[in-house]
Amino acid sequence: MTAQYGAHEVMELHEVLTDVIDGINQFELYRPHVTDQNLSLIMDRQINFMTQEYNDMVQALTQKGMTQARQYNAPITSQPVYGLDNPKTQSPNTSYKRLDNRDVASGMLGCLKSSAILKSMASLECADLNLRRMVQQGSINCSEMAYEIWQYMNQNGYYQVPTMKQMTTDTMISTYTPTNMQNMETQGNAYNNNFNAMSSMNNYMSSVNMNTQMDNSADFSNIAPMGSYQ
Repeated sequence: MTAQYGAHEVMELHEVLTDVIDGINQFELYRPHVTDQNLSLIMDRQINFMTQEYNDMVQALTQKGMTQARQYNAPITSQPVYGLDNPKTQSPNTSYKRLDNRDVASGMLGCLKSSAILKSMASLECADLNLRRMVQQGSINCSEMAYEIWQYMNQNGYYQVPTMKQMTTDTMISTYTPTNMQNMETQGNAYNNNFNAMSSMNNYMSSVNMNTQMDNSADFSNIAPMGSYQ
């Protein structure tokens, strides 16, 4: 018997699992077009991981055992290369037979980026904490796999990183400065003191009003008028 889940999280997880299936199938479709051994190794490693992650999520949903979310750590193979170096022109292929390593890597990268966003948004709708964290980790895993593919593309000149003039970069970065945490703490303490003082005043005024109401409601009907006593 499956666990009880909210309608919103069931629908989001339906989208997530469907997306994982589509991603695995998409990678399998790309496989015949891969001629680079490094890209082939990356693809095999990522398909294997996505399949295991999918099985873990299905198992968690059916309550056959909530396992700890798997983690994918992208190996750091090189430092990013910045700048443009005669980038090649791009256009859609007129036939699937013309797909090359660059096309495959770009398709894999786009798939993983979309999955990372989808899982991140879906995790925000999960009421079950364990399930929420599993989907969150799934988003991080997609980000890690995307970075692995990006490294491959960057090394081979398929994904070049344009830059701005250093003066422009420095100017933009220098517009942000650290805030003074001590002043924020002082202001926070002052606010708390004022809040406590106002709370004490409100409690005092409430007490005064209550006593006044009690005095006004006292019953004097049994007290004889002055001069009526014999």
